[in-house]
Amino acid sequence: MPIERLDHVNLRTTRLAEMIQWYEEILGLSAGVRPAFSTDGAWLYAGDVAAVHLVAVEDDGAAGSETALKLEHFAFRASGDAEAFQDRLQQRGVAYRRSGIEEMHLSAFNVWDPDGNHIHIDFVGE
Repeated sequence: MPIERLDHVNLRTTRLAEMIQWYEEILGLSAGVRPAFSTDGAWLYAGDVAAVHLVAVEDDGAAGSETALKLEHFAFRASGDAEAFQDRLQQRGVAYRRSGIEEMHLSAFNVWDPDGNHIHIDFVGE
């Protein structure tokens, strides 16, 4: 049973609507079908994969904390124009850091969602 790929990331948030909007507007994911769980939430899709699962919580203590162990970052591989993505970030006033690994032809954008989760958006070019 080899691992094939990352299936999804599950994030708990007290800002469900804001998080949905950010993932749609900034990363281009689309809110879609989600099972009828007992808690409110949303599934955000990259194509036909529900890559980000958001779960609404009432207490800030349920979300990530700087004093507790948590995920450092997760990453998406992106296709298309890295410069156009950078323009999108700048136009929307989203803070980011851009870095790269030259020998891999990788350009990575480091962004943070409204809850402070660290996300890489990786573009691999020629």
